[in-house]
Amino acid sequence: MDVMEPLPQPARKSITFDRGFEFRAWRKLKSGIGTESWFCDPQAPWQKGSIENLNKRARRYLPRDTQLAALSNRNMKAICDHLNGTPRKCLGWRTPTEAFREEMMELR
Repeated sequence: MDVMEPLPQPARKSITFDRGFEFRAWRKLKSGIGTESWFCDPQAPWQKGSIENLNKRARRYLPRDTQLAALSNRNMKAICDHLNGTPRKCLGWRTPTEAFREEMMELR
């Protein structure tokens, strides 16, 4: 959860999870950093369409058999930077980083 704390409160109002085991500590989000938690219905990936799209993009760099724990923070950051620095049609050809920064500036 510490990774989300630098984000402004409006950027961490809620988070939607799938039903993976890795989200077992979801109850701590509200008390820890004030973030509401939601879960998709079972077998309903369309409820998180943007995440499914991101997962497809991430698989270009992280095939299913990749051991994430074996990757260095530097490698993971490079992948994140590349994904967040790629312009998207749905964002008017802005990058996710640009769109996020603009939205955060509007909320201040």
